[in-house]
Amino acid sequence: MHDFEVGEHLYRFPGGLRLRHHKQIACRDPLARPDMPEALYLPLQQHQGPVGELLVQVGDRVLKGQPLSRARNDREVPVHAPTSGTIREIRRWPVSWPPDSDAECLVLEPDGEETWTETESAAVEGWRQADPADLIEHIRAAGLAGLGGAMFPTAAKLRGDWPQVHTLILNGSECEPYISCDEMLMRERPGAIIEGGLILARALGAERVVIAIEDQMGAVDKSLSRALAEHDPDDVCRIVEVTTIYPEGGEKQLIQVLTGAEVPHDGLPQDLGLACLNVGTAAATRDAVIEGKPLIERIVTVSGPGIAHPRNLVALLGTPVRDLLAAAGGRHDDLERLVLGGPMSGLPLATDRIPVTKGSNCILVLRRQDTRREQPVMPCINCGECVRVCPASLLPQELFKYLKAEEYDQADSLDLFDCIECGCCAHVCPSHIPLVDWYRHGKGVLRERGIEDARAQKARQRFEAREQRLSEEKQQRRRRREQREEKLRSGGNAKSEVQAAIERARAKSTGPDKEGD
Repeated sequence: MHDFEVGEHLYRFPGGLRLRHHKQIACRDPLARPDMPEALYLPLQQHQGPVGELLVQVGDRVLKGQPLSRARNDREVPVHAPTSGTIREIRRWPVSWPPDSDAECLVLEPDGEETWTETESAAVEGWRQADPADLIEHIRAAGLAGLGGAMFPTAAKLRGDWPQVHTLILNGSECEPYISCDEMLMRERPGAIIEGGLILARALGAERVVIAIEDQMGAVDKSLSRALAEHDPDDVCRIVEVTTIYPEGGEKQLIQVLTGAEVPHDGLPQDLGLACLNVGTAAATRDAVIEGKPLIERIVTVSGPGIAHPRNLVALLGTPVRDLLAAAGGRHDDLERLVLGGPMSGLPLATDRIPVTKGSNCILVLRRQDTRREQPVMPCINCGECVRVCPASLLPQELFKYLKAEEYDQADSLDLFDCIECGCCAHVCPSHIPLVDWYRHGKGVLRERGIEDARAQKARQRFEAREQRLSEEKQQRRRRREQREEKLRSGGNAKSEVQAAIERARAKSTGPDKEGD
């Protein structure tokens, strides 16, 4: 049994920043849907992990909700058709990650009929008594990945070799400025979040569910409280308000706030008996299990000073960003930058043709006057401000020095991969050093090196296996040769003995006759 009550007391994580949120400008209107795009561009990889098995070909007619790929393990996540139509192409198309790159995409031309594939058979009857393994298989088949932006496969979070999970944390602490898609979801679909949280708790075997929201989300608190009274008769769920400090929405930071415990380095929340999933993932779980609907759409915040009508839109996956900008009133003429995510940790978009994916939570539109004036990068003055605000308790200036000197192993030894790329260090750096860019570069180099090391290890294993196979075959041939030689020797001795016996019998039979003559 765990020795702490999650959320009973609140704690502080190191560092962090208090930022203006700019969220309410996109929350003035209810959720809306943009017009159907002329084409949907569906990347085969919308998650962390390998691509699943493709199930369709160019020219195929597909129905809404039909699987277009299949997951063969928990690290693969299938893609489903967001509407009915025809697969017109499979081609390279611009995507958000890696920045300024493209990837293999299915091009789906809608037919305007919105004809669903059969969903009733995909729903789970009596989920409260369902086997947890069956629930996880269902969630995997529905294409669920983390909707908070990380896009980690949900099935892989629910199933693994770790201690018993006692508490599920639903992360509704949407800490980065401008992003409000989770807030609008919690306002308008609180019941779906509660039901989805209970289903996920059943899949995990968790005893309780804690829904973490920011202390300034008054409307969200009211809507969730009403939903708890209707959907949670056993009081499994509890709402906890956390202090609004960026980046308390990070998984490790939120866990530290709620428990006072730190997730071990190179460890997982499950090592503490915890699991942390986004509230959007919970609502998608409810839709998949109760209604049989796969993940084919998500809420996207379209906001920023450069957009005419900031709002939250329910967008089909594969919708080009340009369609969302049009649905939000269009952009201003002096558009300077499009950002996927928020101003602190978001990724710049090279084009508005990039499609919405499962991790697309916000499109931030900035004008020239909103972007930071270009400043010359100055030498690090060792002021220590980056250390003060780092929520992961790292040494950002030391990491930068090692990465600049291409001493990647040294940077790795300082726990580079613990960096959550929140941007706090770069935000306060008086020398205007693009620290997060350096950290992303270093991680990429180390990942590539890890890939090369893994390839070398596999090649070495193949070579060793081949050498062992050849050695075993040589030994088998030698043993067979020795057996043949032994058999020949045994056969020759037997022939000699038989011949000798014949000759003795012949001599014995002829001897007395000769004596009688």
